[in-house]
Amino acid sequence: MSQNRRIVLWRHGRTEWNALRKFQGQQDIPLDDVGQQQARDAAAKLALLSPSRIISSDLKRAFVTAQALAEATGVDVVPDPNLRETFAGDWEGRTREYLVENHGDALAKWAAGSDLRPGGGETRTEVAARMMVSIERELAHVGPGQTLVVVTHGGSARAVIAQLLGLPPEHWAALGVLTNCAWSVLTEKDTDYGPPWRLQEYNAGSLPVPALSDDR
Repeated sequence: MSQNRRIVLWRHGRTEWNALRKFQGQQDIPLDDVGQQQARDAAAKLALLSPSRIISSDLKRAFVTAQALAEATGVDVVPDPNLRETFAGDWEGRTREYLVENHGDALAKWAAGSDLRPGGGETRTEVAARMMVSIERELAHVGPGQTLVVVTHGGSARAVIAQLLGLPPEHWAALGVLTNCAWSVLTEKDTDYGPPWRLQEYNAGSLPVPALSDDR
């Protein structure tokens, strides 16, 4: 059995605002019925990774998602405001159609990876920095072969994954948009060369399968 530690970044289930294509940011929008079922279905799979610690954004859409995994594993969830979605100022609550029509240039630059402040809110690098504070703190309690599950949001997950992989900020947009209740799995590398984490699964609904390859 591998002794490499794992980090699972898990996006919350669907909300009504997701379905309406509204920018949520740090608005505390609950899961809808579909999102609650997504959380239960995903938790049944993620429980097979036997997580040793579960931390979650304190926004209810993420925390309720995390609770589904807690019920499946018996591991308590630790809420953490550092794991919230990007604060997007006056973009929050706006539909994508509204933002395209009224803030099209800024939206396009932000989506392409520009480190601007959406709606006057946070930059992607600021989001990644606060996420890393909590992840590094929790990793101090994760032993060899153990798994840390981080339940968070689409934008914040993408930002911290890029940070963990050592990607330069101008390339962060190379990571695709995450779907509701999908997860990404990073494993700790054995070598001291390069970034310490390797991306094994991205935007996934399946669990990692050991790679039978010399290219490791």
